[in-house]
Amino acid sequence: MKNIETKQIIYALIITIGFLGTGMYLLEEGLIGYGISFFVFLPFLIGFVLGSATIKKASLIGLAIGLVCFTGLLLIGQLEGMICVLMAMPIIAICIALGFSVKHVFFKFKEGLNSKNSIKASVGPLMLLVFTGIVEHKLTENDQNLVRIESTLELPYSPMQVYDVIKSVDTLNVEKTFLMQLDLPVPHKCVLDKEEVGGIRTCYFDGGIIKQEVVALEKGRLMQMKVLDYQLTGRKWLGFEDAIYTFDSLPNGHCKMTRITSYTSELYPRFYWQPLEQIGIEQEHDYVFRNIVQDLGKKFSKQ
Repeated sequence: MKNIETKQIIYALIITIGFLGTGMYLLEEGLIGYGISFFVFLPFLIGFVLGSATIKKASLIGLAIGLVCFTGLLLIGQLEGMICVLMAMPIIAICIALGFSVKHVFFKFKEGLNSKNSIKASVGPLMLLVFTGIVEHKLTENDQNLVRIESTLELPYSPMQVYDVIKSVDTLNVEKTFLMQLDLPVPHKCVLDKEEVGGIRTCYFDGGIIKQEVVALEKGRLMQMKVLDYQLTGRKWLGFEDAIYTFDSLPNGHCKMTRITSYTSELYPRFYWQPLEQIGIEQEHDYVFRNIVQDLGKKFSKQ
């Protein structure tokens, strides 16, 4: 009995790492995208293949070990960040459980059908994954879903005072948001080389940089920048388009500052990923806003 359990643990481990590794290889080679095939169909097939195990506990142990090992390899190799992995885990776990349940029910109602707990039995599902992944990628590779995330903040300062503080930021050092403590990129400073259209504003993060070109500038009213380049660890699926700051004067003499971030994303299904992307970008906005409040307080503190 122990020997059978050990074999099933090893089998589940090989299937889990093999399927996930194949999916990641296809992603890195650009043969498939970060779509439904990867986040839904792939984990479903893992669960479906493992659902035929005669000892379910052993299969689940092997699955868990495989997931931990694969996640560790992703993080060590900096292919993805911790926050990306954590966000993906719920949908992956649900789809694995669904595949596992479907296979279990299938065998339960098909009397006399023997489970095939072998590597050979996984070849068909693996080939099906490759085929559907490539087809989906070809059908969706030109899709561009532009998303705009907007955040506003009222400040007891004039629009010109707020603009002067935000155009270049020497140091951002307020308390990190929850997701930043996990893995969300933390901005350290932003440097503007020329205060004019065509100027380059470079923001430095702990995981890379974002380089922007000023395309519209009205001091104290508008600063619009087009993203030229960004290098953030493990975020190949995200495409930043532009960053906009507007500064509106309010009747009470305060300034309403609005920050707009526009981006494209390759992650599907969108109903799952877009709310998570929005949370991440809003936390970036919140971090910058709190730093602005701090810097304004230091620079224009009332006597």
